[in-house]
Amino acid sequence: MGNKISAFTNDVLGQMDATAIAESIAAKRISQAEVIEAAINRAEKVNPGLNAFVIKMYDASRKSSQVTLKGAFHGVPTVIKDSDNVAGYPTQLGTGAFTAKPAKNNSQYVNQFLSTGVIPIGKTTLPEFGLICSTENERWGITRNPWNTDYTTGGSSSGSAALVASGVVAIASANDGAGSIRIPAAICGLVGLKPSRHRLFGVDGAELMPVQIIHQGVLTRTVRDTALFYAEAEKHHTFKHLPKMGHVERASKARLRIAFYENIPGGKTGHQDDDTYRVQNETATLLQSLGHHVEQIQIPFDVETMVDHFLNYYGFFSYVMAHWSRFTLKAKVDLSKLEPFTLGLADRFRANKAKLPGSISTMRKMAANAENLFSKYDVLMTPVLSHKTPKIGYFSPQLSAGEITKRAVEFASYTGLNNVTGSPAISLPLGCDSEEMPIGVHFSAPYGFDQRLIELAYELEEAKPWRHLY
Repeated sequence: MGNKISAFTNDVLGQMDATAIAESIAAKRISQAEVIEAAINRAEKVNPGLNAFVIKMYDASRKSSQVTLKGAFHGVPTVIKDSDNVAGYPTQLGTGAFTAKPAKNNSQYVNQFLSTGVIPIGKTTLPEFGLICSTENERWGITRNPWNTDYTTGGSSSGSAALVASGVVAIASANDGAGSIRIPAAICGLVGLKPSRHRLFGVDGAELMPVQIIHQGVLTRTVRDTALFYAEAEKHHTFKHLPKMGHVERASKARLRIAFYENIPGGKTGHQDDDTYRVQNETATLLQSLGHHVEQIQIPFDVETMVDHFLNYYGFFSYVMAHWSRFTLKAKVDLSKLEPFTLGLADRFRANKAKLPGSISTMRKMAANAENLFSKYDVLMTPVLSHKTPKIGYFSPQLSAGEITKRAVEFASYTGLNNVTGSPAISLPLGCDSEEMPIGVHFSAPYGFDQRLIELAYELEEAKPWRHLY
């Protein structure tokens, strides 16, 4: 039987979120140095049981804590997912198939993230190239869920989610190519917003891809931390074709038209288990009680067809990493050390590469059809995941590529659509399963309407406060 792992203790961090930590630093009730030392102590206490760090940056964070920083989160400890370059440290991307050299510069997103004033104490784990829903690889080991260490944290932002949920840090960087912010948020009881495309800087080089499906973001425990992060990040960079968000500080009084999907008959991709469907219905009832118009509808596209074309495109990423590594990674990948799933995705693309243009076209058409629902509804609600959190081993990289693909598709069939459309989507921890593991509910809005989701999240957080590992 697994254990709960909590870093929360009676130190200077207490139970504070990132906003409260920053306010306490600004009021000189606590110092940056005290905060960083407390986070390091918490990390050392719980990381042996969680295995969430790839690199510890303690010395650098202690030095940064002696400097007066700008930004609303000045002095707040954080961690950075090891998929982004941080100057002076290697970016290993969750694999042992190549040896990364220390990065010469921060990625564009890391600069934007750091502009908010946060101080990183380390880089965090992810599965190989961020491709699987769980970090369980040979090179970096297993990252475990602080709610119960027998269970996965989800992925691919595994280490970041574990450290925020356990209380080591209150905010962490994450990114999302098919749900990698929202999946671990749902599994670890966190707030996870995948923003509108271009709301933040993307992964360096992603602009060269036919469809930019990878979105950067953060994981937090409170809605106000997510809201404040986007307000601060916007000061560093804005995309001229997106409306500015500003600082969203409260729920809106506007009542919304909200649609949620019927459950799919058993045996088909996207079918929800009993606990997941129960949480969906409980949330629908809650929304109605708050005065929103809630309507249940059929899924407006063929989920299995969408997934099939998405996998063709996803395989393109795997193929590029495996076979074009001298261009993408500036290093040679040892194919014999890649996991079966990575190789299987790459092989899938190689066998179907002539179909790639058709897959891209089909994805865009299906995404456009889904987006048309926003002419009738303000928000769409789905599960984040089709069934409750699996135990460690369910996504073992030792399984065949075909078996992992089958399990991943059945588990995470709802999240990838928003990566294709570029529209915002958020996971909120609004329920739990029969084992007391968190279940996330997924809300999406039209492109550019990130603010609407944060306003709704504030309202739901107040109406049904979620659990923490305090």
